[in-house]
Amino acid sequence: MSQQPSRDRAAGPGAQVDPDGAGDGGRRSLPATAAATTAEQPWPVRLLSAKIGDYVARMSTVWVEGQLVQVTRRPGQATAFCVLRDADVDMSLSVTTSVRVLDALGPALVEGARVVVRATPEFWARRGSLQMRADAIRPVGAGELLARVEELKRVLAAEGLFAAERKKPLPFLPRVVGLVCGRASAAEHDVLVTARGRWPGVRFEVREVVVQGVDAVAQVSRAIAELDATDEVDVVVVARGGGSLEDLLPFSNEALVRAVAACRTPVVSAIGHEVDSPLLDLVADVRASTPTDAGRRVVPAVAEELAGVAGARDRLRRALDARLTAEAAQVRSLRARPVLADPGRGLAERREAVGAARARARRAVAAVLERDAAEMAGLRRAVRTLSPASTLERGYAVVQDADGRVLRSSLEADPGDQLRVRLATGELVVDVEAQVDAEGRVLDPFA
Repeated sequence: MSQQPSRDRAAGPGAQVDPDGAGDGGRRSLPATAAATTAEQPWPVRLLSAKIGDYVARMSTVWVEGQLVQVTRRPGQATAFCVLRDADVDMSLSVTTSVRVLDALGPALVEGARVVVRATPEFWARRGSLQMRADAIRPVGAGELLARVEELKRVLAAEGLFAAERKKPLPFLPRVVGLVCGRASAAEHDVLVTARGRWPGVRFEVREVVVQGVDAVAQVSRAIAELDATDEVDVVVVARGGGSLEDLLPFSNEALVRAVAACRTPVVSAIGHEVDSPLLDLVADVRASTPTDAGRRVVPAVAEELAGVAGARDRLRRALDARLTAEAAQVRSLRARPVLADPGRGLAERREAVGAARARARRAVAAVLERDAAEMAGLRRAVRTLSPASTLERGYAVVQDADGRVLRSSLEADPGDQLRVRLATGELVVDVEAQVDAEGRVLDPFA
């Protein structure tokens, strides 16, 4: 009978053997890496847990910052349990430490305190959970917190989140005012009382949330987002009374600042007192020094508006009276003018002017006609003087042959020719009997 090869050898180099596996005498090969696993060759949970434990065990000790929450001590035990939560997002880690380390914090050991922890990660294979074992816990001082806030302020300012051109104006009279505040807080009372005292009909949509501690950032951001998504809300007020640096620290949180920057609705920041300046004041569209000041800013005062309307009506009335007085004076001035006092006078003046113009025109035309008539008479006399008719009237005659040619010499006609003699009045037809020269001698036609 031939010998079966061992599963270790059959698995090949790098393969792992699960001694507790089923088949082949309780031995089966497993993939060496997670990437090599398949549905047919998976890792058992214990192997995965062991590998995760080995990886975590190789991790170095690390300093971690967060907020202490849910600190638990059990009587008679030297180990304490607590939760370290991220200050910006909803994420936390379980931490175990000794009671002695917690006692070293003294008064700083309060829920929500900002701390840095030196811890080593541990993986509990049976529960499949990761936790941190801390051997040192230090509170974060106010100076360090301020330095971090200033650094965040510089980064956000460089991104333009605090730029003036991003600021949205507040509506004159909002339909609904959204209010984010603490539960039954003095800030809520100040905003509501002040706003309703100025404009009794103002409507509020109030969101009461935690305004300090580990849950403040998440709850305030959620409330702002809800109000911003409500169409009737025209302005959102975030209000909180005064407090210590740590109390007001959530309102300098990066996540909350970015949530306000993303709002389409104008946001009014009313955090603490005049001296308090969280980063929310810089990113908000309007900063109110106190919650009372926020109540004054979001709505107008009825009394002031009524006084303004009354003043505007008085100014309008005075302006209208002054205009009517000026127009009446202008009408009186126009009526006092001669053209309006005696409308016919202007026509008479125009009639006289037209008559004078016509007379001048007649005289001018008559003068031209007389001058032209005299000139025509002179021309007529000159023409008459130069005309042959005038010569004829003095006893002269014009002799023409049969062809109409004017004769100037007796020699131009022969005896027997018929000539026409034109006189001043009428004509004669004569026959030439003989030619007579200039000396009166009869010429012989046959000579």
